Amino acid sequence: MTDRRPLSIGHSPDADDAFMFYALAHEHITIPGREIQHVMEDIESLNNRAMTGDLDVTAISAAQYPQISDKYRIMACGSSIGRNYGPVIVSKSEMSYADLEGKKIGVPGEFTTSYLLLQIFVDIPFTPVFLDFDAVGPAVDDGSVDAGILLHEGQILYEQQGYHKVMDLGEEWFSATNLPIPLGLDCVHRRMDGEEQLAVAKALHDAIVYARDNEDDALDYALQYGRGIEKEDARKFVRMYVNQDTVDMGDEGRRALEQLFGMAAERGIISEVPEIDLIPVS
Repeated sequence: MTDRRPLSIGHSPDADDAFMFYALAHEHITIPGREIQHVMEDIESLNNRAMTGDLDVTAISAAQYPQISDKYRIMACGSSIGRNYGPVIVSKSEMSYADLEGKKIGVPGEFTTSYLLLQIFVDIPFTPVFLDFDAVGPAVDDGSVDAGILLHEGQILYEQQGYHKVMDLGEEWFSATNLPIPLGLDCVHRRMDGEEQLAVAKALHDAIVYARDNEDDALDYALQYGRGIEKEDARKFVRMYVNQDTVDMGDEGRRALEQLFGMAAERGIISEVPEIDLIPVS
């Protein structure tokens, strides 16, 4: 590998992403010969930025991959994958699925996997209102939307926050497919040669394993970027989305992505199913 410029890696400051990158940020794990430039932005900003292809490595919502598959390959490690849980549609007062008809639903970004799942599983008319993810709860509170999709720690704290669950999109997915739900991916730019791509994937894999083995230290690092979440709530959330599937999504993860994009194509949400081009970690 002859390229010695800083390697730009984009990821969100959310607890699960920061947890995964702890070992790289503190250089417990390194990429031989490469300095890392960490670029922390919210996931929808990274989704948009991936369209330009300026970052060498980036986290994206899985739903965004069809738009950027010409520029990036997926690493088999680093994915945020849930099993029978995922983004939650909530309301301030009790509401059924049928009650969503004609309602305004706050959506934390147009390119998020939560919006793709909403389009797949809510087949009655609704009006999406695209918001920053941290603005969804306040919009539900003030009535500017009738319901909203909560991500991140909101998925486990919504009852404490006074919301009612209308639908768990991860549960709907699992019921329909019996597969895990791939929500977020980590990708490497195709301009990097094969040796570099494998080196990045190995480093991220090793960093995830290191963080899971040193959970408290990695959590303390991640909480620097948190939104006031308590450590034990962060631990619960991180364990949900930094799991064995994150270490290596394997064949089941690949099939889940193929299923997700296949269902999206059947409904006309995307034009075609992209090739699932995985960089292996083992």
